Amino acid sequence: MTYRNPPTTPRKSATFDDYTLSEIRRAATTGIYDIRGAGAKRKLPHFDDLLVLGASISRYPLEGYRERCDTSVVLGSRYAKKPIELKIPITIAGMSFGSLSGPAKEALGRGATLSGTSTTTGDGGMTEEERGHSKTLVYQYLPSRYGMNPRDLRRADAIEIVVGQGAKPGGGGMLLGQKISDRVAEMRTLPKGIDQRSASRHPDWTGPDDLEIKILELREITDWEKPIYVKVGGARPYYDTALAVKAGADVVVVDGMQGGTAATQEVFIENVGQPTLACIRPAVQALQDLGMHRKVQLIISGGIRNGADVAKALALGVDAVSIGTAALVALGDNDPRWEAEYNELGTTAGAYDDWHEGRDPAGITTQDPELMMRLDPIAAGRRLANYLKVMTLEAQTIARACGKNSLHNLEPEDLVALTIEAAAMAGVPLAGTNWIPGKNGF
Repeated sequence: MTYRNPPTTPRKSATFDDYTLSEIRRAATTGIYDIRGAGAKRKLPHFDDLLVLGASISRYPLEGYRERCDTSVVLGSRYAKKPIELKIPITIAGMSFGSLSGPAKEALGRGATLSGTSTTTGDGGMTEEERGHSKTLVYQYLPSRYGMNPRDLRRADAIEIVVGQGAKPGGGGMLLGQKISDRVAEMRTLPKGIDQRSASRHPDWTGPDDLEIKILELREITDWEKPIYVKVGGARPYYDTALAVKAGADVVVVDGMQGGTAATQEVFIENVGQPTLACIRPAVQALQDLGMHRKVQLIISGGIRNGADVAKALALGVDAVSIGTAALVALGDNDPRWEAEYNELGTTAGAYDDWHEGRDPAGITTQDPELMMRLDPIAAGRRLANYLKVMTLEAQTIARACGKNSLHNLEPEDLVALTIEAAAMAGVPLAGTNWIPGKNGF
């Protein structure tokens, strides 16, 4: 008599999951690595792993419809003659013309202006649409120097020296030939239709001493009027923040690995850098150790989605946040209304990240004239302004619940963590305990 085991459900490997198997097959077939846009898709510790402690008997809450909660922020007050004054602590991150369409850049400027905040140029230079519709515009100074000129440096309201980006710290950007239109080619002094790869480091410095010289040069060019930001990817936030401050930065921007990109290797996006949550406390600690916290402003970016994220980031000690991917979604990117066309591209609205190919049905991450016409920059700008308004109201709601009359009065004491990892990264207690992992030798 033969004994047979009862049938079981086949078990797939957690290590070699379906996506990993498909990537192995793709690599074996093509012999090239995968390039995509957007940010890390793997699950990482994030702001959802923190909770806010609202007021009860031991704290006194503020009445939402009667008592004021300030949202304004001043950036660049250390050395600049004309620091930036914003109504809200939510800025628009750098996204280049080339990566984005002209109407998308205009829409970002319109939405930011309606909301009383700033937008940022990105690689490739300053467009007239963006300058014309942005009350406050930050000019990015990147390793590529594409589109860089002294006239536009002076026309900007601040200058952001980009050393690194969260999705690819230590790596340069990409812009494939199909997005190098006549106008993009002219602005970047490149041949039309030829793939472009930006440099991974600035050509005229090798360390923080050279960065100090560069900051002084930019101050001289702009008559010491413009705040100078230094942006770094979230790799070594303590030392990078400290060195940026010592080099003379007015503002430090730290971009975590949940931040997006127009295009780079997927292996880079998913495996290089640190989660945004892990970057904040070391950067704040560096400022505190130098006696420069609140004197040099700190902006964090990478995966900011809603007002709760804003409130939690400010509670951990930052002065403002910056959004990129979320701003594009607010404009209309990844909208299910274009689902049929996303399907034709072999993807779906929620997963579309082939921005580098220039076929975005929403008309945002493309240089195709017909697709660009689908985006109304006036309507899209209003959508962005609505989104920023909601984020601000949400953050105010949380701050008032904690008894704070300013978003900047939120503090680590207002937070607890749901996981040991988040508690260790953020430097706040694990919920239900007074234990902060890594503190006091434990």
